[in-house]
Amino acid sequence: MVEVEAYIGTDDLASHARFGRTARNGVMFGPPGMAYVYLVYGMYHCLNVVTEPEGRAAAILIRAVEPVQGLAAMRAARARVRTPRATAAAARIASGPGLLCAVFGITREDTGTDLLDPASGLRIEIAASPLPDERIGVTPRIGIDYAPEPWRGQPWRFVDRASDAVSGRRA
Repeated sequence: MVEVEAYIGTDDLASHARFGRTARNGVMFGPPGMAYVYLVYGMYHCLNVVTEPEGRAAAILIRAVEPVQGLAAMRAARARVRTPRATAAAARIASGPGLLCAVFGITREDTGTDLLDPASGLRIEIAASPLPDERIGVTPRIGIDYAPEPWRGQPWRFVDRASDAVSGRRA
């Protein structure tokens, strides 16, 4: 992952949890480590990781990843769902939450998947070494113009400053 955003609690007016628990967002209310996948604009899936203890709705939106292997399969998957530019540069193939889901075939059916289960086909793995602090950029979240302040300006977007796969500015 090279870009993520945090959405924290029912008070966060940029979060889906602001509406309280619903059939759509119920998985956000715990337990942590579960996938929350939703559809945006009626066409793009977005993957989130539930982060807080059960009962407190919070999730991290995975906005972009930088491919390390399987580029040909990613291109083929992206072409199957007709996302533009299936021939994009390798670093840009999963640069954005909808593109990320397209290249990995992630859909709403993946909601509730335990992303920490080593046997799961959809999981998060810990990097061999942590990203050095100087490479971590922090900015306000993007694409949430509907949210009032202070929520729109919260510095809850984290990026790898050195990655060309980041979907927005690198900070």
